[in-house]
Amino acid sequence: MQPAPQALGLQSEMDRLRARVAWLYHVEGFTQNQIAEQIGINRVMVVRLLADARRRNEVRITLSAPLAEFVALERDLEQRYGIRQVIVAPFAEGEGDPVKVIAAAAGTYISGIMKSGMSVGVGWGRTLYNTLPFITGATLDEFQVVSLLGGISAARRFNPAEFAWQFAELFKGEGFLVPAPAVVDSPETKHALLERCGLAAIFEMAEKLDVALLSVGGISTLTTSYRTGYISEADRRSLVEAGAVGDILYNFIDEKGSLVDHEVNSRVISCNLAKLRRTPERVLISGGREKLASMKGAIAILNPTTLITDEQTAAALVAG
Repeated sequence: MQPAPQALGLQSEMDRLRARVAWLYHVEGFTQNQIAEQIGINRVMVVRLLADARRRNEVRITLSAPLAEFVALERDLEQRYGIRQVIVAPFAEGEGDPVKVIAAAAGTYISGIMKSGMSVGVGWGRTLYNTLPFITGATLDEFQVVSLLGGISAARRFNPAEFAWQFAELFKGEGFLVPAPAVVDSPETKHALLERCGLAAIFEMAEKLDVALLSVGGISTLTTSYRTGYISEADRRSLVEAGAVGDILYNFIDEKGSLVDHEVNSRVISCNLAKLRRTPERVLISGGREKLASMKGAIAILNPTTLITDEQTAAALVAG
């Protein structure tokens, strides 16, 4: 029987940090100074975490149990793709849907990094929406949330505007939404909206973010993104033929992380991915067998600083 997602989301960031420090010291042989430099904490904290791990018998027991398996998987992903931090959520069901466990892990992580004065850009999708119940809200001063793409008129709870608004409410912050469709009928309409209707100002805000929370969509079937009426089945097939494996904020990419040469990409009202890559903290939250190729592309184009996924997807990414 799988643990409840709520239970999976309760592991504190301190527990994860302690396990990571213990792994680096006892398994990989890093010195305390090297660990401090790599993780970005001081040496005194490293010493305390190692002592705490020994006191709790975690070095002898926990790191030889399933936790060590996940830490090793996280380290393999970090090294293979050059990601600063990977968080792997336990998920043993190879054919199941990992959204809930990824959302639980992501919710805990997000709760720990939100601070007053931050500007946070958010994407959309089922995985991000499911993080909301796992996020511990707070009252933060001068906290801004910027939606990174236009709205989806036919969508229900996965509407980008709805997620951005609810996320802002959790931290009593200001929400900045894009009052336009995610995909318009022509490049000319896109240009007019950006230049004449004030949308460019919102996307200028997206160039000054502290954190971006993003997910990735697949394209193998008519998933949520394509049931809205903006992307037809004909468009989907045409995108696949052009090499698209999925999308980030409706920007359709190939497995190498390049935007595909397709007219849909010229009609999207969303943040430019090249500019988004400049955001100091880029958190990619996604997983699932059908998204494996699109996640590889997303990692290549975004170069995320943090990746949160499930163990099945993580293993597949490590395998190549």
